[in-house]
Amino acid sequence: MKAVILNKNGTLEDGFADQPQRKSNEVLIRIKASGFNPIDYQMLENELERKLISSPILGRELSGIVVDIGSEVTEFNIGDEVYCGSGSMGSNGTYAEYISVPEAIISFKPNNISFEQAAAIPSAGLTSLQIFNRLKLNPENTILVTGAAGGVGSFLIKLLLAYNIRKITATAGSEENRQMLLNLGLKSDQIINYKEENLIGNILKANNDEPFEYGIDLVGNYMSEVTAEVLKINGMYVDVTALVTKYAHETLFNKGTLIMNISNYAYGMTKKYDYYKNSLLEIKRLIENGTILPPQHKIVGNLSLETVMKAHSMLKNNQTQGHKLIMRNDE
Repeated sequence: MKAVILNKNGTLEDGFADQPQRKSNEVLIRIKASGFNPIDYQMLENELERKLISSPILGRELSGIVVDIGSEVTEFNIGDEVYCGSGSMGSNGTYAEYISVPEAIISFKPNNISFEQAAAIPSAGLTSLQIFNRLKLNPENTILVTGAAGGVGSFLIKLLLAYNIRKITATAGSEENRQMLLNLGLKSDQIINYKEENLIGNILKANNDEPFEYGIDLVGNYMSEVTAEVLKINGMYVDVTALVTKYAHETLFNKGTLIMNISNYAYGMTKKYDYYKNSLLEIKRLIENGTILPPQHKIVGNLSLETVMKAHSMLKNNQTQGHKLIMRNDE
């Protein structure tokens, strides 16, 4: 099968690989579309993420059509349209024509959206839904979301607004991203440009000069310090990036802050596969009944090294403008 492959020199190249042989509990999927995530290029550059490489074919979320099923598979049939976040649980990554994954992590694709829209959901959707479900927020809670225009942030904003959680302050860094957040339903005074001076003061002003109960940090590094500064004593810091600085950690500790770490990998490590299926089924229900809309997406190109490198560059240089980047496989 055609694939984009990580060679022994640590660089990506166009190539071919054997079509995966599905196991008895697995489903073989012809990939129709796959999504790009920052971790895709970070695994090529950062030691921590490099440990997550389990296949020379990268990529971790997809939509497609079932073309073969194992003898133990009971829920799916050949021809079914499905989507999933494979992580390291597939035979290979999603920069390929086919993948074999356990039946237990797959969901039927939402009926009312395209393959491209479905491929934009799993990683951001699973992360956002986990944040939302674990926080158990109410409409009176005050919430800061950093990096709100990204894949996770925009999906989370949709969830919050859909359930009438509206005391939200969000950070964004461009007029395009600000406009995108306005289109989602935030008001102008809820959106703070993180590039402007007096960032901490501007964030607090948006919350009536009061510290926040919850800080959902989707950026890390300097923004982890900003988030720590604007949280109230005994507040909660939601860490999605594992990029909390030493200063931020000290500030959080001194404030007695609860730190909630968000990880989709934990469920794969412990083989609690129902987390993936049930979460995707819940998102499917929310999209089909109109509670939330699928992410905005941008098709970068068809399966090729050129498409992958372009998408990685756009992610690295923050050029997505709030759109999920998608690679098609039309062949």
